[in-house]
This record gives sequence, C-alpha cells and structure tokens, in this order.
Amino acid sequence: MIIAIGIDMVEIARVERMLASKGDHAMRKLFTDAERAYAMSRPRPALHLAARVAAKEASYKALRGTQEARAIGWRELEVVLAEDGSPALLLHGGAARRALELGVTRVHLSLTHTASSAVAVAVLEGPGKPPLSENFTGSGAGK
Repeated sequence: MIIAIGIDMVEIARVERMLASKGDHAMRKLFTDAERAYAMSRPRPALHLAARVAAKEASYKALRGTQEARAIGWRELEVVLAEDGSPALLLHGGAARRALELGVTRVHLSLTHTASSAVAVAVLEGPGKPPLSENFTGSGAGK
C-alpha cells in the first residue's frame, strides 16, 4: 500500500549558483560524504547534486506530518545507488524514526533531469493503516 508520495523539482542553475557562492560549506550541510564523492566524480556535478536535493525534498514531503518530521536534516536523507545502478534512499536519524512511525517498509525513488532541471519522486510503501472513512463518500452519498 502506498503510504505517501513526494515530488520536487530543482533548477540546476540554482545549485550551480549555490556552489559558487557557498562552496564547501553548502556541500557539507546538504550532502553526505558519499553523495559529495559521487557527484564530484561526474562530468557535471551540479546536475547530480540538484537531483539529490530534489530527492531529499521529495522524501521530506512524503515523511511530513509531525513536529519531529519537520526537524529532519538534509543528511538524514541519503541518495545512494542500488546494486542495479538505480537510485535508492537511505534514511538516518529522524527520517528513519518517522518512516518507522508511518510503517514504511520500502522507499521507491525516481530521479530524472533535463539540461536545466532535476526532478525526483519518492513513494513510501508499507502495510499502512486503513483509510479514514470520513475521507470517502459512499455510493449512497447525497441521498
């Protein structure tokens, strides 16, 4: 069952400007050592960093809902490569606690980009809770 979905888009130029003005400080604040190493090994690091910012924002949106979730830090959401080369998300600290609270058993992550933007979609999956009946109207609604 899908528990939550998050989506985000980041302009690559924005990340390029951030790197030019904030440099290493921003890199250490937003990305894990492994994320930085991966991006810096690529021909256009800002493209890969933008995709990771989008992934973190999309995942944060999917995990939202409590005060503790609002405090999830950038490096508590880590984009890694799965064995097949596809992107995957590791959850640390508050992000991991929130996922457990929601009953998340799997995180699906999709990244894409153009020359100017990076987009990510995060889908949280788990057994979930039954839907609230007040969110639905029955076939006899309005009678």
